[in-house]
Amino acid sequence: MAEEFVRIENVSKRFGETRAVDDVTLGIGRGEFFSLLGPSGCGKTTLLRMIGGFTFPDDGRVVLDGEDVTSLPPNKRPTNMVFQSYAIFPHLDVRDNIAYGLRTENLPATERDARVDEALAMIRLAGYGARRAQELSGGERQRVALARALVKRPKVLLLDEPLGALDKRLRETMQIELRQLQRAVRISFIFVTHDQEEALSMSDRVAVMEKGRVLQCADPKTLYEQPASRAVASFIGSMNFFDGRVSAITPRTITVQTASLGTFDVPKNGMTNFASGDPVVVAIRPEKFLLAEGSALSNVPGRILALSYLGDRSQLQIAIANAPAPVLASVPNTESQKNFRVGDAVTLSWPQDAPILLPPG
Repeated sequence: MAEEFVRIENVSKRFGETRAVDDVTLGIGRGEFFSLLGPSGCGKTTLLRMIGGFTFPDDGRVVLDGEDVTSLPPNKRPTNMVFQSYAIFPHLDVRDNIAYGLRTENLPATERDARVDEALAMIRLAGYGARRAQELSGGERQRVALARALVKRPKVLLLDEPLGALDKRLRETMQIELRQLQRAVRISFIFVTHDQEEALSMSDRVAVMEKGRVLQCADPKTLYEQPASRAVASFIGSMNFFDGRVSAITPRTITVQTASLGTFDVPKNGMTNFASGDPVVVAIRPEKFLLAEGSALSNVPGRILALSYLGDRSQLQIAIANAPAPVLASVPNTESQKNFRVGDAVTLSWPQDAPILLPPG
């Protein structure tokens, strides 16, 4: 993490009997693109609003750039927020929408105009200043909302699911543009989303939240390849889970017994939180499975129940003995594998380092 710029210390917020945010502590770096990720109702927006001063915590404190701002209102904090609804004023043109926040700062007209021109160039809408909101596309309205927030030169930009109203293609385009914009302005962005692909593709680090708590905070690669719990593993991408038990441990490997995949070794890789006899959950990503007809690769036979063609890959549901649910496998459509059909018998295998061992529960 870069030099810590935002510090959230033991912050909690209750609404009646509901703990929307429950004793959260986080540090966010200067110039970092940081995402709060989780399902609806997990507390991510409430936490964002407490950083911005729109909601005050019941416990804990918020520190921005070394200053305790816990009790300060939004206009006294070095932050600005972009909402999902954009909140573009329909009676104002683009230029006046962007300049709206500057009018409270008593800037000379020449400086205000110069900053608006700079903002329009930054969002690549130079020449759009006289247009009204109804004359803009969804992506253009989003850019105007960003410019209006950035023109005040905040130290932290807060973004509450700002791409949620866009269609998939425009959303993907705006993800790239937003990341490029963050790198250009070099300030901290704190981004709320329920879309795990969006969070992984844009962020330096991600905090995964559930029921008001942070389950894990890490860079995208670590979250995907080394989830700390079953809840994180199931929320970040697709995952297969198998109940098992540790049967032996050596300095290099952990031997696991499962009812559906048999007995196999997993590289220890520094894992010291398991002992022989412990129950475990074995997690394997769909793309880690290897498939072949017959029994050429392994002794875990299965049968294809369903198949979805996805261009360069196919997604298969495979029935195997003693598994509580079909196994999900994602395989490349190579010459040897592209002709699979529903009902085909296949075998499953996986690289030794593919299984992730997680505590049960």
